[in-house]
Amino acid sequence: MKLLASALLASSLLLTACERNVKPGQIGGVAPDFTVTDSDHSAKLSNFRGKVVVLNFWASWCGPCVAEMPSLQALQEQMPNIQVLAVSTDGDGDAYKRFLDKHRILFLTVRDAQQKSNALYGSYRFPETYIIDRKGVIRRKMIGPQEWTNPEMIDYLSKL
Repeated sequence: MKLLASALLASSLLLTACERNVKPGQIGGVAPDFTVTDSDHSAKLSNFRGKVVVLNFWASWCGPCVAEMPSLQALQEQMPNIQVLAVSTDGDGDAYKRFLDKHRILFLTVRDAQQKSNALYGSYRFPETYIIDRKGVIRRKMIGPQEWTNPEMIDYLSKL
């Protein structure tokens, strides 16, 4: 019985990983460019060439996204030479703005209610984050909330 339960658990974990596209074919390729404009900001990904970009897709209604935001804020403060770009998929602009105000998010965020930018990356479950090098090449995809200021991550980003 325990063996059967273990096998079912392993199968479900493998299927979940497949569904989240853990090893996207995009890694090593040029990051798809996009421009997102909301009522407050506009961001064109290719304008950040020459900088390492931490591209985060998120939503204010997503618990893991909310938990990750302070870490992204701390990363941007600790490493001002990189660009954190958080693209919200919120449909409700007021909820998005309330979230930013309440949590004092100061790094660059922009709202893409039509979800066109995340669709280019195949990201539909949040948070998902792409690490893009100075040349615009995707180096890593991170699934789920991360602790962005841990020493390993700072070292990795510093070396890009």
